[in-house]
Amino acid sequence: MFTGLIEKIGRVQSVTERNGGRDMRIETPTAFFDLDVDHSIAINGVCHTVTALGADWFEVHSVAETLRKTTTGELTPGRPVNLEGAVTLNTRLGGHLVQGHVDCRAEITSIEPDGDSHLVTVELPDGFERYVIPVGSICIDGISLTAARVEGSRVGVAIIPHTWNNTTIGVTKVGDKVNIEVDMLSKYVEKLLGVRHGDKQKNQAG
Repeated sequence: MFTGLIEKIGRVQSVTERNGGRDMRIETPTAFFDLDVDHSIAINGVCHTVTALGADWFEVHSVAETLRKTTTGELTPGRPVNLEGAVTLNTRLGGHLVQGHVDCRAEITSIEPDGDSHLVTVELPDGFERYVIPVGSICIDGISLTAARVEGSRVGVAIIPHTWNNTTIGVTKVGDKVNIEVDMLSKYVEKLLGVRHGDKQKNQAG
């Protein structure tokens, strides 16, 4: 479990294809003080398990399903990535509840300066817009953000200077693909209401 508050920007050091998946070594400017082998870490919002660890690097393995569903398969040596270690039970929840389970990929359609901030707009795949509400939470490349504008499948988020300068969102460009995790609460509500609606129809038919 994560909060969407990026702790560090790492950099892809090496990529090795293996058995339909890939091993990645991520270089970090300074070591995570409590990171260890078998711990979970979010890389651009994708939950991975640490498989090896050094003084200023760690390694993970991405399976084929992760490569198909996220932008992980497009990462190449030298690329910066957002990093967040898993939360603990006494962690302050400054963002929102994030699982590190990416729902879809989206394309950045515009980046507009807005005073001292930036408005970044992404185009969600069909069907995913129903999970996003104005001023609701959305996770983009592991960053907990608030949906400032929701117009159909297009979602605009306001990026404050601190986030712009301390995550990879500041180096993205129009046309880039990003990982999206919608608010998990919306998916649970949909599931519960769907089950209840189905049960009601079944009872009426009987």
